[in-house]
Amino acid sequence: MGDTGELRNGRSRVLVEDTIKVQASVHGHSGRIVEGELEIGDVFVARVDGDKRAKTMRNHSVTHLMHKALREVLGGHVQQKGSLVNAERTRFDFAHNAPMTEEQIAKVEALVNAEILANAATQARVMKIDDAQKTGAMMLFGEKYGEEVRVLEIGSSRELCGGTHVQRTGDIGVFKIVAESGVAAGVRRVEAVTGDNALAYLQSLEGTVGRIAGTLKAAPAEVPARLAQVLEQVKALEKEVAALKGKLASSQGDELVAKAVDVKGLKVLAAQLDGADAKALRETLDKLKDKLKTAAIVLATVEGGKVQIAAGVTADSTAKVKAGELVNFVAQQVGGKGGGKPDMAMAGGTDPSQLGAALASVQGWVAERA
Repeated sequence: MGDTGELRNGRSRVLVEDTIKVQASVHGHSGRIVEGELEIGDVFVARVDGDKRAKTMRNHSVTHLMHKALREVLGGHVQQKGSLVNAERTRFDFAHNAPMTEEQIAKVEALVNAEILANAATQARVMKIDDAQKTGAMMLFGEKYGEEVRVLEIGSSRELCGGTHVQRTGDIGVFKIVAESGVAAGVRRVEAVTGDNALAYLQSLEGTVGRIAGTLKAAPAEVPARLAQVLEQVKALEKEVAALKGKLASSQGDELVAKAVDVKGLKVLAAQLDGADAKALRETLDKLKDKLKTAAIVLATVEGGKVQIAAGVTADSTAKVKAGELVNFVAQQVGGKGGGKPDMAMAGGTDPSQLGAALASVQGWVAERA
């Protein structure tokens, strides 16, 4: 595995990737300089970023334990399909055809943390590939191995691996899965953190819960029950508001009956209902159709800067005027479109400023078709 570190002498500081290779460059090997310059005759001391390496080692080692735990919890079909290990976290892709449940994630976490608490020593042995197979070491399908391989035993996991690892499982500290998702057909991805990164993650969650508890004026342990209570109150208030909107729209509708205009035997009404929503528009429209008997009606409201429009035509008039065409005619004038059945149709628009003119044009449009 590569590290980012530095080389220093009395004259300059050079940042490098994989300082071990750069240190060996005197013997003909190569490394990559990412900052600074080297000159012939320079003498440097290589220094690995110890904190970064320790964090990366923890995440690397825990990947082996997690792989083993995933196989135990999900089944032997789990196979590694890719991974990324760095100082922040471990990301592990594996073969599985369904999202992991909360219970499965918790079980994997429990198994891995039990291995960490056992604090077993890590053992790495180089042996012939045939001997490694006899030990039952996990090998990646399709991977090409040489005649000799390195077998890593960490906890109950035994896999082929050439990377750097912790000396004991307890060095990992703590393990926490932070994300689970699908990345391709039949491939899932788990992301996890260890050590101080896991502590920071848990402290962040605790802080979030604390802030929510403060907002709800409840103890952290009471947050789920208090939140459920608040959601029930919100639902009740939404029902109350909807009922009030319906009553308001209905009362306005009763007043509008007298404003309907007779156009060739067809009652035409186009009006705006303040404080209504789409549901209230439909309910009021049905009541007006019953009262006007033979009619073409357009009702509209403005809610949240958007226009909602409902058009209705009584059954005896749909041969002449269709609600879908009527509502679309109005909607196009307010930056929208819509449609529906011959007797009932809905539409939306984005330009409330044109609603008055659009409603005023309804009478002429109906007259052309009546």
